[in-house]
Amino acid sequence: MAGLSFPKKLLVLPVSMAKKTDFLWPRQPTWCPGCGNFLTWQTLAQTLADLGLEPAATVITYDIGCSGNMGNFLRTSAFLGLHGRAIPLAVGIKQARLDLTVLAIGGDGGFLAEGTNHLLHAARRNDDITVLLVNNHLFSLTTGQATPTTPKNLLSKTSQLFRQAQLLNALALALVSGASFVARAFVGQSNYGAILAAAIQHRGFSLVEILSPCVTFDPVYTFGWYRQHTRLLAKPLADRRQALLKAEEQTPLWTGIFYQG
Repeated sequence: MAGLSFPKKLLVLPVSMAKKTDFLWPRQPTWCPGCGNFLTWQTLAQTLADLGLEPAATVITYDIGCSGNMGNFLRTSAFLGLHGRAIPLAVGIKQARLDLTVLAIGGDGGFLAEGTNHLLHAARRNDDITVLLVNNHLFSLTTGQATPTTPKNLLSKTSQLFRQAQLLNALALALVSGASFVARAFVGQSNYGAILAAAIQHRGFSLVEILSPCVTFDPVYTFGWYRQHTRLLAKPLADRRQALLKAEEQTPLWTGIFYQG
C-alpha cells in the first residue's frame, strides 16, 4: 500500500540450514488419497526450507477444515484456531513478534464465509502476513456442503439452496480491499512453489488463492479440469484495475501473480 512502511525486524536471525524434512513431522497426513492438500503440504515445506527459514521462527495459524489438518503434519510453530479466525491470530502474532515469518492457512469456507471480515481488514491494513486460501469449492471436512465459492454447476448437499447466489471471488475481494500482493496457484502446476515463495517474501499483506481439487466430493473441478482450463500469467499486471479485470475472468481461469505493489 502506498506510503506504508514497515519497521525493521526486532531480531536478526542466523542463516538457516534447515532442510525440507525439518518442516515435516515423521507421519503421514490423514487426507483422502489424492487430495490436493498433500501437494500443498510438501510444496510449502520445500519452499520454507528454500527460503532459509527456521521451523521455530516460522508461525502458521490454521483454520478449521481439511487444510487446517496440515497443522498436525507441518513442523513449525503453530496455532490451530476457531473457524474463520486464523487471520486475526496471524495478525496478532506478527504485531507482537516482527521478527517471525507468519502465515495463515484456511479454506474457502473459513476465509470467505465465517472469516470474510478478517480477510478484508487485514488486506486493508496491509498487515505483513501471508494468507494461503485453499479453495476446493466445498466444506469438505463436513462432507461437502456449499461454500461462497461453490459454482452453480457443482451439486452439493446444500447447493440447491444457493443456486442463484453470486459467488465470492477471493482475488477481487483482496484487490479492492487494498492487498499489496495477490496471486492464484493450482496445486498441480510446476511454479506453485515459486508463487508461494514470492508471497512469503513480500513485505505487506499477501494472498494466494490455491486451487485444490476435492477428490471425494467434487467430480467436476478435478486435476484434469484445472490442467485444461487454467492459464499462467506471464507477469504481474501493471496496476490494480487491470489485475481486477483479469481476476474476474473465468475462461480461461488465470493463475500466477496478479498484482504486487
